[in-house]
Amino acid sequence: MLQIDYSSRAPIYEQLVDKIKTLIVKNILKVNEQMLTVRELASQLTINPNTVQRAYRILEEEGYIYSVTGKGSFVSEQIVKIRENQARAELLKLDEAIDRLESLGIYVEYKFKKGDGTE
Repeated sequence: MLQIDYSSRAPIYEQLVDKIKTLIVKNILKVNEQMLTVRELASQLTINPNTVQRAYRILEEEGYIYSVTGKGSFVSEQIVKIRENQARAELLKLDEAIDRLESLGIYVEYKFKKGDGTE
């Protein structure tokens, strides 16, 4: 599920953070789903457990996951708010782009579709 690009200039922990965020935002990892333990993920990716721990700590600080002592790490319910905020930010960018197009005399009609493809 996760792959590390060892030729990338990005540190491994940053790659992990970005890839896990993507899995969470795309709802591949579900709310309250238990994450692999630090040791399991480190073993699976053949990387140092401290690297995974660093990535998990960042994800927790940013609200993507939460930890339960003795149980592990889980996908946070806050992700729903994070997704909504990201959607709002993207819609704002879209509105601004449409305004710029209209100022050039180009008019655009668009429809929104839900994740299941319905309008």
